[in-house]
Amino acid sequence: MEKESVSRKKKKLGSYPYISVIFSITLALFVIGLFGLLLLHTTKLTQLIRENIEIQVYLDKGITDNQRIQIQKTLSSKDYAAEKNDEVQISYVSKEEAAKEFIEETGEDFTNFLGENPLRDAYVLRIAPEFHDSDKLQGIKDEIEKINGVFEVVYVESLVDSINDNMAKLSVFLLGFAAILLIAVVILINNTIKLALFSQRFLIRSMQLVGAKASFIQKPFLYRASMHGALAGVLASAGLYALMNFANKKIEDLESLQDTDKILILFAALLVLGILIGFSSTFRAINKYLKLSLDELY
Repeated sequence: MEKESVSRKKKKLGSYPYISVIFSITLALFVIGLFGLLLLHTTKLTQLIRENIEIQVYLDKGITDNQRIQIQKTLSSKDYAAEKNDEVQISYVSKEEAAKEFIEETGEDFTNFLGENPLRDAYVLRIAPEFHDSDKLQGIKDEIEKINGVFEVVYVESLVDSINDNMAKLSVFLLGFAAILLIAVVILINNTIKLALFSQRFLIRSMQLVGAKASFIQKPFLYRASMHGALAGVLASAGLYALMNFANKKIEDLESLQDTDKILILFAALLVLGILIGFSSTFRAINKYLKLSLDELY
């Protein structure tokens, strides 16, 4: 019985306390994946907002229907006019319709004390995404205001600037944070595996002394580390999927911001990243012990 007990305690090459390693990689991949999902949702939201950026083209009072129609044709022919299903996204809002909408929203009929409707007829033109740069929008505004019969062109400048600035800042922040996190994770996992391999340093040395090649010694460690990294990738993806489903139930219309193909690519990337982290960290750690002298092992 004693021999059987001793044999059970014999260390197997490539084995080490892997639960902490899997947990560390899973946690790191989960956080990285969380920021990846945030970036995907933010990008989609920004895209939807940009697709709905419009300019209001207010017309001079007293222009004829022919002048108004000519202005519409001119605007529709421009490169910056957004299209959907081969139709230019432009709509006409008369001053009567604008007044009616204002009264419905505010509950106040300004025509009663003004005695007239001061609003103007207008065209609402949706701008193509490639023209959302502030300088380009300003150029569009200046160009349209030169058209005969156009009184003024208005668009929400602060919204466009805010979208562009915030998207750039968010992208830099997320990429920087993800890079710092990845470096910290690699160091953490590397140290964890080093501690785990420390208990097998004499077993590794014994195999070297009997002529085992470095590749033979590395193989079981690298295989197990890769499997642990893959498992961590699956666990992190499963956790993110569960969190995403929970968020969809709590936040209305959140699902409309989700691209299934890109999310699947993200999950696949986490799986590959987990394997790479486990493999590379273990490779560096095991190489260290293969290069140590006998005195340095003590």
